Amino acid sequence: MKESKHIAVVGAGLVGSLLAIYLTRRGYKVSVFERRLDMRKHLIEGGRSINLALSNRGIRALHEVGLAEVLKQNAIPMHGRMVHGDAISFQPYGKEGQYINSVSRGGLNVVLMNEAERAGAEFFFEHRCLHVDFSKTELTLQHHEAIKHKTFDVIIGADGAYSAVRLAMQLTDRFEFRQSYIEHGYKELRIPASDSGNFQLEPNALHIWPRESFMLIALPNPDKSFTCTLFLPFEGPVSFEQLKTPETVRDFFQRHFPDAEPLMPALIEDFRDNPTGSLVTIHCYPWHRNRTLLIGDAAHAIVPFYGQGMNAGFEDVRVLNELLNKYEDNWKAVLPEFEQLRKPDADAIAQLALNNFVEMRDLVADEDFLLRKKIEARLHELYPDKWIPLYTMVTFRDDLRYSYALATGMRQQAIMDEVMRIPDIANTWMNLDFEAIVRKLA
Repeated sequence: MKESKHIAVVGAGLVGSLLAIYLTRRGYKVSVFERRLDMRKHLIEGGRSINLALSNRGIRALHEVGLAEVLKQNAIPMHGRMVHGDAISFQPYGKEGQYINSVSRGGLNVVLMNEAERAGAEFFFEHRCLHVDFSKTELTLQHHEAIKHKTFDVIIGADGAYSAVRLAMQLTDRFEFRQSYIEHGYKELRIPASDSGNFQLEPNALHIWPRESFMLIALPNPDKSFTCTLFLPFEGPVSFEQLKTPETVRDFFQRHFPDAEPLMPALIEDFRDNPTGSLVTIHCYPWHRNRTLLIGDAAHAIVPFYGQGMNAGFEDVRVLNELLNKYEDNWKAVLPEFEQLRKPDADAIAQLALNNFVEMRDLVADEDFLLRKKIEARLHELYPDKWIPLYTMVTFRDDLRYSYALATGMRQQAIMDEVMRIPDIANTWMNLDFEAIVRKLA
């Protein structure tokens, strides 16, 4: 029966392409429909970020289809944050040997599409999803001027934050949907390689310029350049609306990012030519109607400040595959359990990502915050299985659910709030009763 089932995946992005690999290897006939041109043959314009942070959850999903090592060979390890304030300081992400990976969104997508095609999936580009009939499991697709109606055994919407499949679900009864935008937008910029062909900044770090209400980050690329992202409010006294001329852009960067601006010879052109993107969080429920499912950003788009959007989507695919194993490909049992299992984790990482924006732009240069992190690192060193820092739980422990990480992190924060109120803690923290602190968590 499995071999005869035909599954439609709407969206040929990262999650849709990885999902196609998993499903074709299970023996399904898989058709992937993408509204855009084939990025392998055409330059695709858009405001989406060029670089992504691949960490343990995403790597585990890739490993299960034999792609983790191939992709890590084209990634650049980032062992921590390089914080550019009054001085430059390095903050490791975890213990020695723990790191996240800077990867190219486009390069990763191409690898996944090629592998999916090798496994037997068919890709149909310039096919826009116009409607979904959930009772018939039927897609209405537009290809140029032609309108097609196609029925499938299962439809999976992996078509991103502005999903057409989810839009069709929003028109059904008792479907809950909420989207919220933060006041900040983002714009991609770049720091090229030096004239001698080398990195102009330390390559094995995520560079961050925290400026309280806004920030700049930079991720390394294999060609020795850096992709930079400016996160700035759309409106207000310090905002995108104030940066309308080359002079105002140049002045803004010279004033707020004086060590980055000289490294950006094409700053004015990049600022003019690259779109300003918005940052949305999507909450919806349920994630399935009959035999149609939402997955990845279509079900739970999040802001990028924990570097977990792609990783969460890849983990969705791995969990779905595990449930197909558990229920021997009984989709009627798999779909409701998938949404029940993943919805709490999706909500948790959405909240964690919003929280981390405040940390990145406001706190990473704060002395109390740095002391708190130092104490937590000591607790983890002394009791590695009992006190695991929140960042480690989210980024390096793919065996711990996002919902567990959020709940445990909130308890840790309350305990650390008490610790930080101890008089003269900055000078006495090495004498703390660390065992008593860990007992409070237990």
